[in-house]
Amino acid sequence: MIHLETPLTLTKIRKLRVGDEVLINGIIYTARDQAHIKKLPFPLKGQIIYYCGPAPTPPGKIIGSCGPTTSSRMDRFTPLLLKKGLKGMLGKGRRSEEVIRAIKKYKAIYLITFGGCGALLSTFVRRKELVAYPELGAEAVYRLDVENFPAIVAVDCYGKDIWSKNARKSTR
Repeated sequence: MIHLETPLTLTKIRKLRVGDEVLINGIIYTARDQAHIKKLPFPLKGQIIYYCGPAPTPPGKIIGSCGPTTSSRMDRFTPLLLKKGLKGMLGKGRRSEEVIRAIKKYKAIYLITFGGCGALLSTFVRRKELVAYPELGAEAVYRLDVENFPAIVAVDCYGKDIWSKNARKSTR
């Protein structure tokens, strides 16, 4: 396992390859469809967006179930966000060829995590803070402080993706 601290830097990103298992530590931001339609209200430089809409927080917990949503729904917004400095995305599922090209062009990374495990993933969240759009409910933007949040590199900054036949032939 590779420990990945946020915010992301080019030095950190260049070391990662498709299939690498990572544990994310630091700040990530949740943002789904409706937040992308509005405007993301946090500095994008070096950040990771987690495509997630947390469930309501049960009593005594930091956050409710917080599993990933399908990332391709945000593909139309992604190239511009990468151009503005976003360095990481976390979700589930494939990305479009346009997004993969943008990840390579802007030297970013796409990570996937385990769908169907939202309750387990919530245990890696140390703090949750509402950032914007409370009217969106689960699709509001949250700032999460995570510790050892598990993910897998699905698209690396070299444009290799986990679904390609020769994905693990990236050189270190």
